[in-house]
Amino acid sequence: MKHLWVRFGCFMTGYNYNILRNCSEAAFKSVKKYTAAMLIVCILWFFIGFTFAHRYLSLGLPGCMLAGLLSTIIIVQVEKQIVLSFNPSRLLLIFRGCLAFMMSILGAVIIDQILFEKDIEIEKISYISEKVDRILPSKTDELRKQIVALDTTINKKEQDKENYVEDISKHPTTIGTTTQMSTKRVPMQTATSSGKDTTILKTVNETTTTTTLVPNPKIALLSSLDSTIGAMRKQRAQKENELLHMKPALEKEMKANTGFLDELTIMTRMLSASHVALCFWLLWILFFLFIEMLVLFSKMGDRSNDYEKVVLHHMNLQMRRLDALGKGFE
Repeated sequence: MKHLWVRFGCFMTGYNYNILRNCSEAAFKSVKKYTAAMLIVCILWFFIGFTFAHRYLSLGLPGCMLAGLLSTIIIVQVEKQIVLSFNPSRLLLIFRGCLAFMMSILGAVIIDQILFEKDIEIEKISYISEKVDRILPSKTDELRKQIVALDTTINKKEQDKENYVEDISKHPTTIGTTTQMSTKRVPMQTATSSGKDTTILKTVNETTTTTTLVPNPKIALLSSLDSTIGAMRKQRAQKENELLHMKPALEKEMKANTGFLDELTIMTRMLSASHVALCFWLLWILFFLFIEMLVLFSKMGDRSNDYEKVVLHHMNLQMRRLDALGKGFE
């Protein structure tokens, strides 16, 4: 358990503990310093990744933990590019500075949307109202067209009903004709053969037509026509109710489906309207930027320690061995 923090620091920074334990206290302090700086950044980005997954991706606790862990792993790998460089090139320093600037903006945006949550909710009311006012005319026009079409159909069905009722009142009954076919065998002629009389029968088809008074068949159509008209009137009432509550329903739907970009737009409007909010947001960006640059500044301010010299020495020895082996094969 000795040097447990240093072992953890070696895991975070990528240092080799077997080499480091034989180095001076200055090398130990460098590892501890880099570890502390990286932990600050990792904790911050774990919180950002966890919050983003919970707020905008609607993930459960395992998903949010995984998002925070992935953010932490990415930060550790990025910081190792600086920590494990003995002599960072200017291009690497510029690249890390640009990356720190972008990450500070992203972090400040996500954190500020949590800190400004109440203010965003207030501003969201007017933002959603403006969006609803733009969408509402097209939605209401479509519903009105459907209501007009239903009115036209209902009027046509009611006119048909009136025609049926008028016809039924004039002709409550109609003459129904029933035709029935039957066959009969009738004698046609009588023949005498061997002293006996033989009658020849012939089959004849007979048609019997019966006329009766039956109710007007349009009476049966009235019930189905009434049910159709009733269903259409119910549908029309539903659409009128939808038209009446269209705006509150749209506002509720948009409020429930407000995403990251919507809240970013709302926050931009807030920052442009309030100098206090803008100054606070800039302070957060600077705070994140300086934290992101902490490892870089620590690396740039350090002198070469004995750990780095040991690693370089081992590298030089290995290169000499390889050169000697190459000359021996030649």
